[in-house]
Amino acid sequence: MLENHEQSQDSTLASKAWRKSQRERLIAERVALAPETVEAWRRRIDGFLERSFPGLAGKRVAFCWPIKHEYDARHIARTLRARGTLTALPVVVAPKMPLIFREWHPGVDLAKGALDIPYPVNSQEIVPQIVLLPMNGWDSMGYRLGYGAGFFDRTLASLARRPIVIGVSYEQAHLDTIYPQPWDIPVDYLVTERGVYRRDPQGLVFLGAPQAGDDPSPLASPVCYAGEVKRD
Repeated sequence: MLENHEQSQDSTLASKAWRKSQRERLIAERVALAPETVEAWRRRIDGFLERSFPGLAGKRVAFCWPIKHEYDARHIARTLRARGTLTALPVVVAPKMPLIFREWHPGVDLAKGALDIPYPVNSQEIVPQIVLLPMNGWDSMGYRLGYGAGFFDRTLASLARRPIVIGVSYEQAHLDTIYPQPWDIPVDYLVTERGVYRRDPQGLVFLGAPQAGDDPSPLASPVCYAGEVKRD
């Protein structure tokens, strides 16, 4: 019994060390990207989100302030606000506690938090229906390699009604597996500069790269758009 416990501890420590090394490698590769490449990929991802997820309009959508050449969701957030969407940013309340989300739009005061990431102060707290979630790394089952603090997994597990989670990342961040732990929660969809993926029971399925002028209906089945997904 003791031997099994020690083996489990060793496995957990090895997994943490592997995740840390992969996280550092992937962030370094992303930071090394040319700014014009990051901008070109941002525009492609924006377009894929607009065309594939018309249900984002008019919803409560949370996104993350970009750091270290992450996908910059502020542009799509501005587009969505013009369509009646309420946009929000996450706020760290305390270590190892779920995040809360506060409404943000230009004009809302911001303060600097962990990793110097801005967060809203004095705006209303909301519960998002959809989360646009950046991923340092992602695997073929839709699991995310984040920054290691576990805030988003803890938050998603704590909500009475889990929001739809659309991961946003780059193709170069793909890993065969992140060796997910029992508390890891996969995304529902993933959007990269290549196109759109949906998570099915067997893993991520690539749905294509919708182009400007395309009617979204070809992806309507089997895709469930963000506005059409129903949670129990």
